Amino acid sequence: MAGMGSTTSAAGGTRPLYRQIKLLIVQDLQAGVWKPGEMIPSEWDLADRFGVSQGTVRKAIGELAAQHLLQRRQGKGTFVATHAEQATRYRFLRLAADDGSQRDLTRRLLQCQRLRADPDVARPLGLRSGDAVVFVRRLLLADSRPVVLDDIWLPARLFGDLTAERLAAYEGSMYAMFESAFGVRMIRAEEKIRALAAPAEAAALLGVAAGAPLLSVERRSLTYRERPVELRRGLYRTDAHHYRNELL
Repeated sequence: MAGMGSTTSAAGGTRPLYRQIKLLIVQDLQAGVWKPGEMIPSEWDLADRFGVSQGTVRKAIGELAAQHLLQRRQGKGTFVATHAEQATRYRFLRLAADDGSQRDLTRRLLQCQRLRADPDVARPLGLRSGDAVVFVRRLLLADSRPVVLDDIWLPARLFGDLTAERLAAYEGSMYAMFESAFGVRMIRAEEKIRALAAPAEAAALLGVAAGAPLLSVERRSLTYRERPVELRRGLYRTDAHHYRNELL
């Protein structure tokens, strides 16, 4: 406990105490002390471990819950958030049906192969041009109707064992697979959104006319320490769906 207390002081600097505790908890999450879906120690136990008050720990956990790193469950405790849960499997996907239906999207894998990264792919992933990446192309369908065409690039050093067979066999979300099979957890994402006219190849895959309006969504997903681990460029049909986001 003495060592942990000195770490808190060293890590904190001028940060408020609860932010110091938050940083230490994140370090434990990153180190895999508690796995996705596992319950973390109680606020009392963590307060004792870090040598601070329960209120300080509660405030740190509250911020981590708001950032979707932890999840509080009434009467059960606090758990490491996971993409494997039904409620969070589409956490980064903001596409919503115009009729308000909540039906799950189905996937159709089109391509999975190892490539050398072009500069416009390498740069957002923090790689060098020519570094190996795993490229995945897939369709997302609603009621057998294509609504999203995703092109996805992943650093091969983290996902070198990813194959079309593994993707096809896995029944959960892609992020849940990354979490469980590769130990890589996407904790936040950045997006760029623009409108464009459908290129001929994409139009054919999405079942729209060439030149039809589509929404282009580029997403960069990051894990701990702000490390980019996925680049995703999606083309969205919006004739029966819309992009929905909540601003806080």
